[in-house]
Formats: sequence, C-alpha cells, structure tokens
Amino acid sequence: MTDLLDRSGLVIVDKPAGMTSHDVIARLRRFFGTRKVGHSGTLDPMATGVLVVGLERGTKFLAHLVTDTKTYQATIRLGQSTTTDDKEGEVLTTTPSHASVEDITAEVAKLTGEIMQRPSSVSAIKINGKRAHELVRAGEKVEIPERPVTVHRFDILDIRQEGDFQDIDVEVFCSSGTYIRSLARDLGAALGVGGHLTALRRTTVGPYTLDDAQTLEQLEDTPRLSLSLDQALAKGFPVLEVTQQEGADLAMGKWLAPRGVKGVHAAVTPEGHAVALVKEKGKRLSTVFVARPSTL
Repeated sequence: MTDLLDRSGLVIVDKPAGMTSHDVIARLRRFFGTRKVGHSGTLDPMATGVLVVGLERGTKFLAHLVTDTKTYQATIRLGQSTTTDDKEGEVLTTTPSHASVEDITAEVAKLTGEIMQRPSSVSAIKINGKRAHELVRAGEKVEIPERPVTVHRFDILDIRQEGDFQDIDVEVFCSSGTYIRSLARDLGAALGVGGHLTALRRTTVGPYTLDDAQTLEQLEDTPRLSLSLDQALAKGFPVLEVTQQEGADLAMGKWLAPRGVKGVHAAVTPEGHAVALVKEKGKRLSTVFVARPSTL
C-alpha cells in the first residue's frame, strides 16, 4: 500500500476564470485517475488563483489544514452596485464616481482591522440548511447577519478613472471567511456611489502560494503532486522530530510522553516521514491525524 502514500498529498492549482471549484475537482479526478479528490476553500467561477486540493489520504489531511489567512489581488469598480457585488450580477444602481484619493483612502482605512462584515447574499453560507445563493436564485430575499472578520492589510495599488467609473486595484491580506466582494460593496456604499468587484485573484492560502501552484494545462500534461503528504504536513505545521520507534508507535495510534509543546505539530521521523499530526492533551502526546497508519 506504499503506492497509495506515494500518490497522497496536495495539488495547489492556479484556478482559471470561468470554472467552479467543483469543475476543477472533476478535471483532477480524470488527470490522476482517482475519485479521492477534495478541495479546501471554494473560489467563485470569476476568481482565479490558489485552490488547495487533496489527493488520496491528502483529502483527510484537508480537514486539519490551517488556512486562517488568505491574500487576494482585486479590482474594485466604484460607481455601480450589482445584485451579486461583482461583475456577474445585474446592475442595481449607477452613480458617477469621482472620489478623491483622500476620501477613498480614508474609507479603506475604516474597512481595515477587526471589522463586522455582512457576507454577500450569493455566498455559499448555509441558512437553514440551504446555501444562500440557492435561496437567492429561488427568488427568496436573503439577509445574512454580520460577523467578525479581520482585514490585516487593505493596500491601494492603483486608482484609474474610467469614464464615470473609478477602478481601484487593491491587495487584501485577511482572515479566512472575509468576502472581498463585500469589501467592494461596502467601500462603494461608504462613498455614496456603489461598488462591485470586477477581478479577483487569490495569491495565498495559509502557507501555500502561487509559487506552489500548477495550471490545469500543466497538470493535464504531467499530473503530479505539488506537495507530498510528508511535505504538506511539514509545511503546514511546526515539525516535532521523533525517533523511528516513536514514529512506529504513532502510526499505530499510540500516544507518547508529553514534550512540552503547544498546539498541533507534525511528527517527523529521521527518514523524513511525517507520520502524524500530534497535540498534547494532559499527560499524553496524542495523534490528531495519522498520515501514515501502520495498516498502510
């Protein structure tokens, strides 16, 4: 079963525009010849960039993957609001925008830091068991409650006047769960002209970046992992070195004596095998996820 572990890991995809995350998964199942493919963190069809995909046992690792920060490059159009807060929705209002750099900068500053944000009504958030966007398409009025998010950085890269519109290129480093479409909507509303997103590219998800990513064309020509399971665990978590015997014990789900470590660590043997994710619980160093079970 070593072959299964050799085929397990992460594929970091540079998703093209016009495809759903599910479309990407369907392609990868065909490229790699396996049904065991899953993704972490959906991207809208309009968006491009980093999509983290797990293969084989990598799908089980996705549940433990820490991706609490993400980075996006986006273009916000001031002067028009839409039903979806992006260019794919129907236009709701059009108001010529000629805001000053100072006014735009001041409102961006108000949307930076720990803020309360109302997700877009066409998001994938579930309301009474149904996705918000499904309810909207069924003709229901959806108002999702505000929730706390953190915008660590909201940098203005360029401001261009396009007739009666203003296009703003930005880079946003934020907590997981932050909606860039909502930032566009709220910036436009604060300036009194409406706003929506015209371009969105995700450049990082947790520790994984575009440098790790492959295009679908590259994967179709040469299907290969971006990171093996060993590499994925070691990149995503602090490494805790264990002996070969301790690694064998962890592979069987046994616990070890505590080491005084805080949080989840990747237990790595002298051979470089990331056997498991471990965490101290009381007087035990216990497994959170066994990447290389003894049964394999």
